[in-house]
Amino acid sequence: MEKVVIIGTGCAGLTAAVYTARANLSPLVLTGILPGGLLTTTSIVENYPGFPEGVDGFELMQRMQQQAEKFGARVKFATVEAADLSKSPFTLTADGEAVETQTVIISTGASHRHLGLESEARLEKKGVTYCATCDGALPVFRNQPLVVVGGGDSACEEALYLTRFASRVHLVHRRDELRASKIMAERTLANPKIQPVWDSVVTDILDVKQDKVTAVRVKNVKTGAESELACAGVFIAIGHVPNTQLFQGVLDLDENGYVIPQRGTETKVPGVFVAGDCADHVYRQAVTAAGMGCAAAIDAERYLAHLSH
Repeated sequence: MEKVVIIGTGCAGLTAAVYTARANLSPLVLTGILPGGLLTTTSIVENYPGFPEGVDGFELMQRMQQQAEKFGARVKFATVEAADLSKSPFTLTADGEAVETQTVIISTGASHRHLGLESEARLEKKGVTYCATCDGALPVFRNQPLVVVGGGDSACEEALYLTRFASRVHLVHRRDELRASKIMAERTLANPKIQPVWDSVVTDILDVKQDKVTAVRVKNVKTGAESELACAGVFIAIGHVPNTQLFQGVLDLDENGYVIPQRGTETKVPGVFVAGDCADHVYRQAVTAAGMGCAAAIDAERYLAHLSH
């Protein structure tokens, strides 16, 4: 039986792994479908302390994993399909295999939010994508007009990155100003390759019949006017959905699906703790996720110490 199982390998999960490993708890870390979490899809992280020149997101997560493993964490590529938290020890089912554990740290993170269009789903990986750093350099997008949907930091970063390859980047945002941080907004609007499309939403992605992206249909939310923007790709950056479906009806979730901690990182189930973007809809930063991972590890360590006494 395990002392600690950590679900997820983003900043929260791997920080929790570092702390629990250094406490000689030999944590088992289950990666989920995206080892390293969403940060691995970010080209440059400029706001994580200790990296004045910035750091590649994938490299940062690799280094965190190596640090955790150095102290005895065991990282396993597996996805948790079921979690029985009704009694202690808890039973997790990961890739069909049952794992018993005294404590669980949930750090499952969040996934990209979708527009919800039928054409979006049918053209995913055929010109519709959620990661510029993963796909922006593909030959199909080079020297072509591209569309980014969103107005936050992620959308701005996607748009700026794509200017390396695209002939033009249309940034479609439903408001008349960006939600991004001031520095990101200024950088974005100052780039001559980026063309903001204000007060607008994408209502359809063309062309399913050709089995590739050729344009988007855009509607102005103030005037109702519709138009088409020719493009070779659509990069969707409109936020995230917490990966907490597994815990519906088991843990307290808010109306958007985020886990609600009780005290510190404790959940309503003693011995189950939560950290990172699956519980944080306010800050959603790498450094705050790491801080929550640290706190969850300390809470789990103290819980186990209390059990042993």
